[in-house]
Amino acid sequence: MFFAPNEDQQPMFTLRDYPIYATYLIVMIYVATMVAATLLGPSGILSAQALFGFFSEEVHRGQIWRVFTYGLINPPSINFVIDMVMIVWFGRELEKFFGRKTFLRFYAALYLLTPVVFTVLGFIRPMAISGETGGFALFIAFATLYPTAPMLFNIEARVAAFVLVAILALQSVFNRDLAGVIALAVNVGFAIGYIRHAQGRFELPKIKIPGFDRSPKLRVVPRPDPARREVERDDEIESIDPLLDKIARTGMASLTAKERARLEKAREALIKKDER
Repeated sequence: MFFAPNEDQQPMFTLRDYPIYATYLIVMIYVATMVAATLLGPSGILSAQALFGFFSEEVHRGQIWRVFTYGLINPPSINFVIDMVMIVWFGRELEKFFGRKTFLRFYAALYLLTPVVFTVLGFIRPMAISGETGGFALFIAFATLYPTAPMLFNIEARVAAFVLVAILALQSVFNRDLAGVIALAVNVGFAIGYIRHAQGRFELPKIKIPGFDRSPKLRVVPRPDPARREVERDDEIESIDPLLDKIARTGMASLTAKERARLEKAREALIKKDER
């Protein structure tokens, strides 16, 4: 389990001396787009959904922006208010634990995962999604991180999460909503998996492709022992005695390249020893 550094816990900025954290900024963006949808009216929101909502066929035609804008189409509703409360409540707790940068990476991955999966599945059958904020997935992540945290009526977070996931799954099955089942499975699975990985409960599988593993081979080099270095220098100095005898007998020109290198290395070791 890891914790965020203190500097990453600071607000992004202040608004009239009120600290604005990443979670609050996300909610402000959603609220702003909801107000815009309200001003557009029912016909306007349908036009905005047709232009910015996610439809796999349109993405396959090159309209990639839909992957990023699908969650911003939110008309005013009680469900929208509940989503915003979940983001503020549970998202802020996750931001405290992870720190701003890691939380934003987590939320960005969570936001983009469903449309990416739907883009792939769209080659099999058309998929569509619009107005999903990821608030429920943040609750699942919170319940995974703090499973015994008390919720309403002192119900543990893990129990509440299990019940809500079961109800939403049954609701999607009842409505024959395959996209809803897939989106629920993707969001819940990713939220649980991310938290478990952050806690060190499991490691991601490593895929090795022959010929493409270019990661450097690292090995631990022990810290040099000063006493051992001193012995090695003395050995280097003593090892040149035969070389000195050879120079006395046949002259400096008789040394080979390796013998000259040994002599130079021993000379450097002797200089360092005299300096100390």
